[in-house]
Amino acid sequence: MIDQNLLDAVKSYSENMTRPITFVLGTGTHTKRAELVDFLTKIAGTTDKINFDAAATDDSLPSAISFKVVSHIEGASADTGIVFSGIPGGHEFTSLILAILQAGGHTLKLDEGIQKLVKRFNKPLQFQTYVSLSCHSCPEVVQALNQFALLNDGISNEMIDGALFQEQVEANKIQGVPAVFLNGKPFANGLIDTAKLIGKLQEQFPDLLSDVEDDAEQLEQQDVTIIGAGPAGVAAAIYTARKGLKVTMVADRIGGQVKDTQDIENLISVPLTNGTDLSTNFVKHLAEYNITLKEHVSVKDIGETEEENYRIQLNTGETFETRSIILATGAQWRKLGVPGEEENIGKGVAFCAHCDGPFFKGKDISVIGGGNSGVEAALDLAGIVNHVTVLEFADDLKADQVLINKAKEKTNIEFITGVATQEIKATDGKVSSIVYQDRSTGENHERDLSGVFVQIGLVPNTGFIKGFVDLNRFGEIEIDERCRTDRKGIFACGDVTTVPFKQINIAMGEGSKAALSAFEYLVMQ
Repeated sequence: MIDQNLLDAVKSYSENMTRPITFVLGTGTHTKRAELVDFLTKIAGTTDKINFDAAATDDSLPSAISFKVVSHIEGASADTGIVFSGIPGGHEFTSLILAILQAGGHTLKLDEGIQKLVKRFNKPLQFQTYVSLSCHSCPEVVQALNQFALLNDGISNEMIDGALFQEQVEANKIQGVPAVFLNGKPFANGLIDTAKLIGKLQEQFPDLLSDVEDDAEQLEQQDVTIIGAGPAGVAAAIYTARKGLKVTMVADRIGGQVKDTQDIENLISVPLTNGTDLSTNFVKHLAEYNITLKEHVSVKDIGETEEENYRIQLNTGETFETRSIILATGAQWRKLGVPGEEENIGKGVAFCAHCDGPFFKGKDISVIGGGNSGVEAALDLAGIVNHVTVLEFADDLKADQVLINKAKEKTNIEFITGVATQEIKATDGKVSSIVYQDRSTGENHERDLSGVFVQIGLVPNTGFIKGFVDLNRFGEIEIDERCRTDRKGIFACGDVTTVPFKQINIAMGEGSKAALSAFEYLVMQ
């Protein structure tokens, strides 16, 4: 299950631990228990900082293949609140390694402001995060919630491998991951970053925070604040930092939508990469410059100061002033807006073919959208499901011809063009059919299926800035040829703007342009 290269990596990483940890196993029997015991034994065997005794068990753990991480601080044992139900291999192996390191005293990855905020949470929060080991988005959620647990004794998080707990998956009607439950009730589904997790918690529990005095150090006035860290935001940050400006970047996560992208074949000079690798390179490049990074954080409000600068308020409660702003908040998946969509997200309605495709093995599904993302999703799903029906609103497919040709070679992909989705129906809490209308005749058709993957493009992330700068009817920020908005000192770039053709190459160029325009503005003041 675990090869020597991974064990060597664990041994190397453990050098960063300042205190030991222990794995404690649940009680009972399970066909996978011996495999889990072997897995944990081999990991513990890499270093004396990780302890494991299969005979030392805890009957309070959920199952025979559950284990918790216990930290030892100055000789005393402390339950971290981190539990893994299943064998955290695949993408979740990273979640386990980080849990080991962080419980062992290694620095947490969360922004200091977020850490102080989580420590103030005053309610018991018991999270359960259902995952697929092949899901590339799940670890981000698991790792965030594990860190919450380490910061606050009232918080716990259990990672649950859905493949090994099918009865729970069926009982909870889960058809998409990550699926997060809080105190036994559905809380979030699909990729949700740390900033949005915090936001949902604050919405659900208005009195979540203990009333303590905030002793956070405030940032000094910045020359440029970049909001967003996709290709446009990263380019803007690097260009402004190279000009010697005081730069702060505020972002949910570095990479933005790119982080969720699979193969990238049109990044000039790089024949093939993927979103994870490109985002990792963004992080490395940003680290080369003196940029203050506020990651996993979101902007709550922007206001003006008497000095004609701007005041930024973060969701952590922190505020600081900045002389200029570059908006690079990108976009998110566009929804259909039809009956049955919102209420069935995670129950048959999905947006990530790679993450949620395995839930529909051998079943009939539909992909809505005949552009590049839709056809790519159909190709990804064709090797898993029984049949894929691609529904396209226009009379012709909008995808690149090379993708269309690949899809038409598949015997289980069907294209229907010139149709409009009317409704997604569910039976017993799961998607059971889709209703679509033939736009030429007005006739409605209903097709039985188990899943609907929505791939109809993106909508700009401008909710927080609405009314502050001019937007067009699509919600995009209006900019001129120099990336200037209608408000002095505020610039915008990338997918969030009116610039056509939402592409990585274009976003990088626009981010560079916005940075140069901001520099020009500042030196002229």
